[in-house]
Amino acid sequence: MSLFGSMNTAISGLTAQAAAFSNISDDVANSQTVGFKRVDTSFSDFLTASTATVNESGAVIATPDYVNDVQGTIAQTDHPLGMAITGEGFFAVSEATSNNAAAGGTPTFSTQQYYTRAGDFTLDKNGYMVNSADQYLNGWSVDPTTGQVDRNDLAPIQVSQSVYNPVATSQVTLAANLPATPAASTTMPISSQVTVYDSLGTQHTVTLNWTQNADSDWTVDVQVPGDTSGNSDRGTAEVQFGALSGNNVPEGTVGLVGNATGTVSASSYSANGPASLTFTTNLGEGNQAITLNLGDYGGSNGLTQFAGTNYSLHGLTQNGVPPGSYSSVTTTSAGDIVVNYGNGQSRTIARVPIVTFNSPDSLQRQNGQAFTATIGSGTPNTQDAGTNGAGDIVTGSVEQSNVDIATEFSKLIVAQQAYSANTKVVTTANDLLQQTINMKT
Repeated sequence: MSLFGSMNTAISGLTAQAAAFSNISDDVANSQTVGFKRVDTSFSDFLTASTATVNESGAVIATPDYVNDVQGTIAQTDHPLGMAITGEGFFAVSEATSNNAAAGGTPTFSTQQYYTRAGDFTLDKNGYMVNSADQYLNGWSVDPTTGQVDRNDLAPIQVSQSVYNPVATSQVTLAANLPATPAASTTMPISSQVTVYDSLGTQHTVTLNWTQNADSDWTVDVQVPGDTSGNSDRGTAEVQFGALSGNNVPEGTVGLVGNATGTVSASSYSANGPASLTFTTNLGEGNQAITLNLGDYGGSNGLTQFAGTNYSLHGLTQNGVPPGSYSSVTTTSAGDIVVNYGNGQSRTIARVPIVTFNSPDSLQRQNGQAFTATIGSGTPNTQDAGTNGAGDIVTGSVEQSNVDIATEFSKLIVAQQAYSANTKVVTTANDLLQQTINMKT
């Protein structure tokens, strides 16, 4: 019985070492595969009988030992959409079930959710973000107007290469210092110009002419040469600083905006409230109200009149934009997918979450470095990068395989020696059995 048992045990050893060879070959072959997670081998002993006086040889069983929670090296990549996760978690991805060529090549997706660490993403012909295994990156949609993230649904991210619609100017912000004692050579009025846009994105110029009436007392005249009424003068307003205004504000700060004429209207005084005036113009697309922000009453964050002889313009900005064509798409460390346009604007269209598991080593391996959830892995937890145990996102990078070639070669030598030793046991047991049979003759 012991000879047959030893032969069976050795044969099980051959089978187990063959399984180890298979895992080692898989690891070595994928040592350069982005996001690949190696598979080690665990050996378990199964006895048929073992007592104080008898021990019958049993068998050895090889089972895969998945190493999904060990991170590979993070390496930079030339792909601007490449992303890597440092720490726990996976990217959520989908696989296409068909390309639906009759409908213009738009893919349809499997309802099965997959997870991967392969972040070498690029844009395909339909604008979807896919990795080298043709898996489609999933994300939360973002409202382009409010920036609100919809965390209720994961869907493949598609980047549209449409134009950025123009935005009509509604706010102009001025930061400047009017000279408290203008030089004798100063030409009145003092002028500053700002570019504004109508609802079609056409560019126009607004000129602000400042004239000093007396110490701490100025009048601003708003000129819009492109106004379709034929009257470029849209009105005036008086701006007073410090105690002259009759309000309790520091000297040199705006204390009153009033005496408005034409289409100009002024904001009422409120301590530390916004100081502004609003004018109306028609640039060919109907009446357009534009508010000129002068900072806060009593504040020095906008228009001031401090010591000096020259006008100092610190900033003159507006919120309108011309139309813009698609330029590029980039990613951020927060997982935001940002589309950039030729007019200098950008728009966040989606956010990539990180999916974590209580037991990532229990995930079911699939093709293309992807995994699916199992009962053993636990429920997937989808959350923002860097929160609640989720790893951080590194942009412009990918995670390499966590296979170490030197270690695999060491395991290969051990497995080879173990396999050879088991073959020796089989041949020796066979020789002993043959000698036993020959005893009858």
